[in-house]
Amino acid sequence: MKFKELRYYYEKFKYGEDNFHNLMQFRVKEILLISTFYDAYIFEHDSLLSEQIVGEYHQLNLTTVPRITSVPTGEDALELLKNKHFDLVITTMRTGEDNTFELSRKIKHLQKNLPIILMLTVKSDIAIINRNRDRLASIENIFLWNGDSKLILAMIKYIEDKKNAPYDTENGHVKVILLVEDSINFISIYLPLLYTEIMEQTQRLISEELNDNQKYNRMRTRPKVLVTSSYEDGMRLYRKYKEHILCVMSDMEFYKQKKLNGEAGVKFLDVIKKEDPDMPCILQSSVLNNRRKAEALGVNFFHKQSQFLLKDLRHFIVENLGFGDLVFRDESGGEITRANSLADFERILPELTMDVIMHHTRQKDFSLWLSAHGEMQLAKHLRPVEAEDFISYEEYKEFLIKQFRDLRRMRNRGKIVTLNRESLHQDGVITRIASGSLGGKGRGLAFFNSFLVTTEFELGFKDVVVKIPQTTIIGTNGFGDFVKKNNLFDLRNCEDDDEIKKKFIEGNLSHTILERLKIYLEEVKVPIAVRSSGLLEDSQSQPFAGVYQTYMLPNNSDDIEERLEHLVSAVKLVYSSVFLNDTRRYIENLNYIIEEESMAVVIQEIVGHNYENYYYPHFSGVAQSYNYYPIGNMVNQDGVASIAVGLGQSVVEGEKNYRFCPEYPTVNYLADQDIIKSTQTDFYAVDLNKKNIDILKGEFETLAKLSIYKAEKHRNLYHMASVWDSDNHRIVDGIGIPGPRIINFANILKYNVFPLSEIVKEVLTMAQIALGIPVEIEFPVDLTKNENEKIFPKFYLLQVRPMTVNFEDSLIDIDEIKEDEMLLYTEEGLGNGSLDDIYDIVFIDPEKFDKTQTQEMCIEIDKINTELKKKDREYILIGPGRWGTRDRFLGIPVIWSQISKAKIIVEVGLEDYEIEPSQGTHFFHNVVAMNIGYFNVPYKKKKKSFIDWNHIKSIKGATRHKYFTHIVNDEPFKVVMDGKNRVSIICK
Repeated sequence: MKFKELRYYYEKFKYGEDNFHNLMQFRVKEILLISTFYDAYIFEHDSLLSEQIVGEYHQLNLTTVPRITSVPTGEDALELLKNKHFDLVITTMRTGEDNTFELSRKIKHLQKNLPIILMLTVKSDIAIINRNRDRLASIENIFLWNGDSKLILAMIKYIEDKKNAPYDTENGHVKVILLVEDSINFISIYLPLLYTEIMEQTQRLISEELNDNQKYNRMRTRPKVLVTSSYEDGMRLYRKYKEHILCVMSDMEFYKQKKLNGEAGVKFLDVIKKEDPDMPCILQSSVLNNRRKAEALGVNFFHKQSQFLLKDLRHFIVENLGFGDLVFRDESGGEITRANSLADFERILPELTMDVIMHHTRQKDFSLWLSAHGEMQLAKHLRPVEAEDFISYEEYKEFLIKQFRDLRRMRNRGKIVTLNRESLHQDGVITRIASGSLGGKGRGLAFFNSFLVTTEFELGFKDVVVKIPQTTIIGTNGFGDFVKKNNLFDLRNCEDDDEIKKKFIEGNLSHTILERLKIYLEEVKVPIAVRSSGLLEDSQSQPFAGVYQTYMLPNNSDDIEERLEHLVSAVKLVYSSVFLNDTRRYIENLNYIIEEESMAVVIQEIVGHNYENYYYPHFSGVAQSYNYYPIGNMVNQDGVASIAVGLGQSVVEGEKNYRFCPEYPTVNYLADQDIIKSTQTDFYAVDLNKKNIDILKGEFETLAKLSIYKAEKHRNLYHMASVWDSDNHRIVDGIGIPGPRIINFANILKYNVFPLSEIVKEVLTMAQIALGIPVEIEFPVDLTKNENEKIFPKFYLLQVRPMTVNFEDSLIDIDEIKEDEMLLYTEEGLGNGSLDDIYDIVFIDPEKFDKTQTQEMCIEIDKINTELKKKDREYILIGPGRWGTRDRFLGIPVIWSQISKAKIIVEVGLEDYEIEPSQGTHFFHNVVAMNIGYFNVPYKKKKKSFIDWNHIKSIKGATRHKYFTHIVNDEPFKVVMDGKNRVSIICK
């Protein structure tokens, strides 16, 4: 996805499908008022003009209150206009030497497009206007000041509507009210009433369902009011905006062919009603007897002198322009029922008879009501639809129901909504329990859920679903309230993790959270994952990957109370993890304090299916947009992915998995012999056989580790495995012949039965542009077949987190260091800069390494680390295989707290123990994020990398433990790291 395309979708994501933010581009912000000192005084001190305008804007929730600059004469105005920009000029009749008509002409000569309004201060000036109509070409319109600041508001909105109508109707499908009126006195009273009513009714519609930003955007969709005073101009505007006209209001007498015509209004409305019989129209007149002419035309009549004019106007807007409830009536006009929301409409529609539906279809009531509610797209779609377009009336009814249901759901797609029974089954939404922040992980999920929906990402991949799993988030206020209510904050200094967990389990969640969690479980009956989402988690500087635990719950008990107990306990344990010792040490090591952390909880449906009471997806993976260890012609920016059958624990815990480059998916990272050694032999699944689970035992309590042949028995290896042909010493794609299974995803990566590499590339590109730095994603994939026995792939995005990549140029010239001065040299080093204050090395002698004893090694290194921590001494740690792997046969399965004083960590390859370097594991991710040097020294001789073991072993004063040796040098070791070229050196 290109940046330009992404920018477009970001605008769509930020502002919505209707692009309301682009409407009303012209705003009156600066007004030049030309009036005598006396008039200016009256405006400000008698009428309090400025205060009233500000008050009107605030009362109507309008933004951008205009500023008024006053000058006493036309000469002053012309001088000011030479150097300053204004959006509107309001002038009175008395402007100095130049009369108003001449001044207007001169202003237009200076600024051709600057609108000018003439505001009369005395009624007698209307006669002057009537005598000089041929001199009004430079003036937009004329109003009579009546002491009401709403008139200024009406003038401003009149100009804004006139300027914005062409674009807003074309691009936003905004409706237009056409008003033909030539009475200066009446228009000065009526237009403020009309604008105020329109804006108040628009506000009423949007007040409950939208946030403030959306309210302001929706206000832009209010109908435009276009005003003219002649038959010809009125007809021109009608023709131009015919598809967008909401209603027509016409005076009885106005100019036609440059002459006053007493029947102009009747003739004007007669043309409109003949062309569009359903168009709502009003004939307005001071002569009460003209009501009969309105009735003959089939239009409404307003008596201009009526004391009920405002009431009549309000009733007309609500009943005829869709601003009120959608009232369903029978053919005789009797009310049957009414709808005040889309959900109401969807509920009522199935119960209505076809006669009622047809009546409102003919009246275009559905599209009218939708337009008033700001749903312009659907209103435009429904307006030309007729029941006769369908095979049956029932089909038409189903069509309408579907349109409204889809609209309501589409409005929620990509959004965060309050959890209820319906929202849990809506596609593309994230549901929320409790207020507060969503936490780091929750924010990332919410953002990318919105982005995937907005960009219609999956449409780029035929017959593939790309989405976020059903996700519910408990906001951080739930954590704060829980800790405060149960007096748990003092546990932040407790050294006993079991005691912390026990106290949290004994605490009570709020009644509201418990109620909503029970609703959740009543609707969701598949296994679920309860994940942390700390405020500090997945930040751009510190990702916190794997620091907090995830609890996978089978959620399959027949007793909902038992399922609720498991879920509540998991939530409490996620809360408790903030106070656990390893977490506190990690946070403190990053120079944060525990009080800065707070916790949201993410609850997600686990992707997968039930196979003989084991629940798992076909495969899961981690992908990174930046590859720390590219091979061959690959470059760092090509990215890398690691995938494994079953749940993602095999990848994130550093166990056996398959690695590939999304840019070159068919290129093997390893030779065939090495692929055989490192191929996945086990996989993880949720164990549905366990009934009495104790999640206090940890996140693996509910998981089963199964032989890869179990997945084959479940018929899930077809696209993921190949066979080692020992007779011909080659890997045969597919599993059609007997032999050892090799998990290399050949059908997917080589034969593209599912465009995994393309999806991963696109998601990584989109995420990296959105976050502005390299990213890592976690994902599961479901390859379940559809009813036609064809696979229907579903790619789920579980998590997006930033990566820590150092792009700085090294200030050190490594070429100046001679080889005989080097203790270690590697071209696969991570880190940047230099260190010259480390005296200690802790290492395992390669000749004494036994991969069956790695768990015992963890205990020993923990003790050494503790002693060095007491002395505040950092050290270089060297050992075979992967540090921090969950698989004890691939390396030493330490956790971070057991090696917390290591400043440089080195992974070493041995002759019969060449393991791919760590990448994509939680342990690796966090160590890199803490700016710890991370070096890989492969065994293969063709590599330039090496360790001078003889020198290391010759250093005197070594303390030898059962597995590790600790040496202290007289002089500090110099460590040099070129982060850009990934060359690192430890000097003797």
